[in-house]
Amino acid sequence: MKKIEHIGIAVKDLEKSNALFASLFGKEHYKIEEVISEGVKTSFFKSGPNKIELLQATNSKSPIAKFIEKKGEGIHHVAFAVSDIKKEIKRLKKEGFTVLNDVPKKGADNKLVAFLHPKTTNGVLVELCQEID
Repeated sequence: MKKIEHIGIAVKDLEKSNALFASLFGKEHYKIEEVISEGVKTSFFKSGPNKIELLQATNSKSPIAKFIEKKGEGIHHVAFAVSDIKKEIKRLKKEGFTVLNDVPKKGADNKLVAFLHPKTTNGVLVELCQEID
């Protein structure tokens, strides 16, 4: 793993949260994107070299809707940049981690993504991200 790629925060209202984080960072988000397959609308902020992804559910079956229903708004996941996501998935499975999707899928911000089950990562949902060429 190369670095923390971003921290994902589940929010109920993307518009209100964008205003809140714009005030916090002193600048607007740089991108809004909908990932229909995941039932989520995302917004990205940069703070120095770091990124924050705000995630709002677009339907009640979305993983974000379920997360907010159980835990409320807050940190949803920590994403790590990887060079070769397929190789990293194989390595982590050998190490005993539970990978939620064996085949990477297209995520937001031009990334291939895969997730590790929080039961195998001390309660933290971990996302692996690889830039799509």
